[in-house]
Amino acid sequence: MRAVKLFLISLVAVGFLACESRTDRTDGGGIILSISDFDGLPIAVAVNAGNGFVQLGEIQVTSVIKDPNLVGSALMNVEISSFEVTYTRADTGTRLPPKFVRGLFGVVPAGGVFTVENLPVMAPEQFDVPPLSDLFFQNGGFDKETGDTRIILNCHIRFFGRTLSGDAVISEPGNFTLTITP
Repeated sequence: MRAVKLFLISLVAVGFLACESRTDRTDGGGIILSISDFDGLPIAVAVNAGNGFVQLGEIQVTSVIKDPNLVGSALMNVEISSFEVTYTRADTGTRLPPKFVRGLFGVVPAGGVFTVENLPVMAPEQFDVPPLSDLFFQNGGFDKETGDTRIILNCHIRFFGRTLSGDAVISEPGNFTLTITP
C-alpha cells in the first residue's frame, strides 16, 4: 500500500514538473499576424552604387484576434523571434539570390501593431552571388542567364513568433517588387 502511495505521489510530481508555465494555458482562440503597411519601399537598387544592404523605411505587423467576439489577453501577445525574405523572379530568369533570414525581437500586442523601421531585406550575401553579382561592372554588368542589364525580383517577407501561451505564429507573406540594376 505504501509503495502505491509513493508511486502516485511521484507520478503527480513528474506531471507537475513537466508543465511549463507558458504553455499550460491557452491563448483563448488564436492570433493571426498580418503585414498591414509598408512605407519607404525601395523600388530600384543599383548594385554598383549601394553598400550591400537594402532596407524598408517602415513595416507594420498587426495582430488579429481570430474570434472577433473575444477580448484579447496578454497570453495572446506575440513575441517576434525572426523574419525571412525569399525571392522569386518577375522577369524571365530562374536563378535566385539566397533567402535572407534574421533574428528580430519585438512584441505584437493582442489586437495591436508592431512597427519596425529600417528593416533590412537584402544584405551582401544576396549581392555577392549570382544572379545579382552578375550586375557588378567587374562581372560584366548584365544577368548571365537572361542577358538583361536588370533583374526584377518579387520579394516575400514573413515574420515568425510565439504567443505567450506558446503557440507558433507565422504571418502571411507581404510582397513587393524590386528592380536591381548595375
